[in-house]
Amino acid sequence: MTVSPPLAPTEERNARTHQIDRLPTLRILELINAEDATVATAVAAVLPDLAEAVDRCVDALRSGHRLHYFGAGTSGRMAVLDATELRPTYGVEPGHVVAHLAGGIRALTDAVEAAEDDAEAGAATAAEVLTAGDVAFGITASGGTPFVGGALQAARDRGTRTVLLSANPMAALAAHADIHIAVDTGPEVVTGSTRMKAGTAQKLVLNALSTAVMIRLGRTYSNLMTDMVASNAKLRVRQVRMLVQATGLPADTCQTALTAAGNEAKVALLTLLTRADVDQARQALRAAGGVVHQALHAVR
Repeated sequence: MTVSPPLAPTEERNARTHQIDRLPTLRILELINAEDATVATAVAAVLPDLAEAVDRCVDALRSGHRLHYFGAGTSGRMAVLDATELRPTYGVEPGHVVAHLAGGIRALTDAVEAAEDDAEAGAATAAEVLTAGDVAFGITASGGTPFVGGALQAARDRGTRTVLLSANPMAALAAHADIHIAVDTGPEVVTGSTRMKAGTAQKLVLNALSTAVMIRLGRTYSNLMTDMVASNAKLRVRQVRMLVQATGLPADTCQTALTAAGNEAKVALLTLLTRADVDQARQALRAAGGVVHQALHAVR
């Protein structure tokens, strides 16, 4: 007799929403909102595990290695979004944080549901891109997606550090992960619709993970973005505004410094905060690994 695996929490029925299809619109929205309000608390419970994952990713990226996300469906799309936004926001070099989505790029806009069942494809993808020293970060609400499992197993075979983000404390794939970030968001408003609370939790975790990694790598000064790629008019204005906020100096002074620094905001910031010239600022930042606070001690 075939024994079915235990249901993931996201596949159980939510006792609070049994009557949702008979309710007026406002009450439906109130129920959804009440369930959503529980997600941040569930994320707070796993912050120690998330902190460990952040430190692993910082170590990898600081030593020239990479962070690779592996996911399918909503989970994979969340990963693609996170990886894509790091380039303009924090100036992350292409190829340093990469998302691999089951079904490939087509699955971003078209459902390729069968792709998540292909463990061999996950393993082949991981084998092609991973090296020892990288971090393989699997994302799956159920904790059992074969594509992700194949990727994590292949990562383990190569001595790559592994992390699993799931909404299932008893995730089957936890055995393949050095760190399991298990955000127990419980049953969904609509049974099994993991684009809801589980997806929201994944977005919160990925936002926190990548932001904390960038802060630890010195891609901010205080809470200001110093490494963003100013590729349009809005971001160029934001770049000058950041210098004004960091220094308290007039916008025209900051713009002059930015131009003199070849539009390298971090170099301009250091020249504005100290008496260093552009070359001295660049050298100090290079020696400090790009961390402004450390570079300040070297030139003051």
